[in-house]
Amino acid sequence: MNINDELTVTIEKLSNLGTGIARVDGFVIFVENACPQDELKIKITKLNKNYANAKIVEILKPSPHRVEPFCALQKVCGACQLQFIDYDYQLELKRQIVEDAMRSIGGINLEIPEPVASPEIKAYRHKVQYPVAQTKVSKRILAGYYKNNSHEIVNIKHCPIQPEICDKIVEFIRVKCFDFGISGYNEKKHAGDLRHIVLRVSAATGKVLVTLVVNSKKVFPCLKDFCNEIFAEFKEVSGVCVNFNTKNTNVILGEVTECVCGKDFIKEKLLDKTFHIGANTFFQVNPKSAENIFSYVKTYIKDNFENPTILDAYAGIATFGISISDVAGKVVSVEENSEAIEKAREVLDLSDIKNVELHCADTAKFCKKIMRKFDAIILDPPRKGCTKESLDEILRLSKSTIIYVSCNPATLARDLKYLCEKGCSVKSIQPFDMFCHTYHIENVAIIQV
Repeated sequence: MNINDELTVTIEKLSNLGTGIARVDGFVIFVENACPQDELKIKITKLNKNYANAKIVEILKPSPHRVEPFCALQKVCGACQLQFIDYDYQLELKRQIVEDAMRSIGGINLEIPEPVASPEIKAYRHKVQYPVAQTKVSKRILAGYYKNNSHEIVNIKHCPIQPEICDKIVEFIRVKCFDFGISGYNEKKHAGDLRHIVLRVSAATGKVLVTLVVNSKKVFPCLKDFCNEIFAEFKEVSGVCVNFNTKNTNVILGEVTECVCGKDFIKEKLLDKTFHIGANTFFQVNPKSAENIFSYVKTYIKDNFENPTILDAYAGIATFGISISDVAGKVVSVEENSEAIEKAREVLDLSDIKNVELHCADTAKFCKKIMRKFDAIILDPPRKGCTKESLDEILRLSKSTIIYVSCNPATLARDLKYLCEKGCSVKSIQPFDMFCHTYHIENVAIIQV
């Protein structure tokens, strides 16, 4: 087998990164934009010792689950890897991805149920993070998602997985940058003004928080005028913020954000609780699917505990802690992002919730100082999962139950394996489809200590 060889293959399954897997004489080939049961003519584009990458030359016989993508840019934009597969089958493939991760990484032979479907599969994504660049000749501003496996921006005018207002705001920013002398960012030269456009849209109110990420340490005069122009143009915009990021890094947001006009948050409502979401605070991109997760966790706690004491770790804006506060005796929420803690405190005060205790600290360091045990512990770490140090402390503080919420099956499986080696048992894993048309899948694992 050589690069540029053309082969005829049948796709067996999907990888955990959403690419099709075929085998030729036992040798694994990963094929982009391929669906299980596709019969394809492919061309080898990359060859390694243990596997090859390939692209489709011709679809000889399409899978019965292959459909026409509803977005014209699906093949070039890297955001929706699975949009050419019918939604019900997407759920089954994601179930298989979770099951495979649990067995191959975690050594856990547990039957995984079908994911809970997203209530919406279009316009579901309520957080938008577009990188910004500028063309060399025409100086046109580009904003959109990256092409697959590249930093080349697909200039997106319409994205059907986001609320329509996002398209209008981004287009306004693209066009009006010229009037205010604001340039797009050049990643290679680390030059230019506007690096990213970040939008947060409330599913409850329709309001939008706009954050412009700039290659600057302060708000310069024309940038301030531009923010005011955006705020005046759209009644849906609750506020315009500027985030400062002068580092030569792929990290989107810098540490400091300034609200230039309006409010520095939007309100979101889940399970009859109102939350404040700021520019730098974590909140799920799909609020309606998130509500299914919070309801699932709240119901489990209500059905299995009476007046429990709960530790809410990696708490963000204490979404879990606040959501379950009326079925808990006390909730201790710990989060290292100070802005998130501030937004959570605003909600507690406005809602007159007295039984949620907030701590701004690293989870592992905070847990080391605690001597009391908790009836249940909720873990909702970032994609990289938990450190062994954090898991050891969580085990020490847990009376009986850990509820682990994860957006990454691989790191969840790794952490569950570690917990099982320490004597725990995994009672159940329920997937939730938070990120429709992508290979990503959220899971809630119930662990008995």
